[in-house]
Amino acid sequence: MGVKVGVLALQGDVSEHITAFHAALADRPGSVVVPVRHTEDLAGLDALAIPGGESTTISRLIGKNGLYEPLAGFEGGIFATCAGMVLAADRVDDPRVRTLNLIPMHVARNAFGRQVDSREALLAVKGLSEPFRAVFIRAPVATEAGPGTEVLARIPEGIAAVRSGRHMAFAFHPELGGDLRLHRMFLEGLGV
Repeated sequence: MGVKVGVLALQGDVSEHITAFHAALADRPGSVVVPVRHTEDLAGLDALAIPGGESTTISRLIGKNGLYEPLAGFEGGIFATCAGMVLAADRVDDPRVRTLNLIPMHVARNAFGRQVDSREALLAVKGLSEPFRAVFIRAPVATEAGPGTEVLARIPEGIAAVRSGRHMAFAFHPELGGDLRLHRMFLEGLGV
């Protein structure tokens, strides 16, 4: 049976997420990956990726496109990366960002500082037998994980990966580099 994954396509690294999910779903006939720009695009989705980009811009575009309530009430799984992690949180350190309150956690935006402070690291992730090469680009971190939020990975700056029910959020970009283990872990957790 196929899986239908949407990628919030308002701003950020949308095409990279579409490509990664296409590859992760290659062994599931009938699966599709679609861009999401409007409320009607959410119909029938099993999961939604909220990509990296600029969280204040994405937050404004969510409001402008009337997507705040539909996203906050989305019943499928959420795969949130970088700016997506900021938006998925229930608390963030920047009042300009209206979060979706999907995952109980507090997130600090731009925890790494400027763009030149971005980096790659081999990261131990709970549930993976080998380290994951994580790409951090002006990354956020979770400074606190709330009830029901499982910490999957930490770095010196804070929490880099979490799982809460069917949702997963990452301070880094698992869609870059071709390692699909986290996408597959997420898809397995959907139960579809």
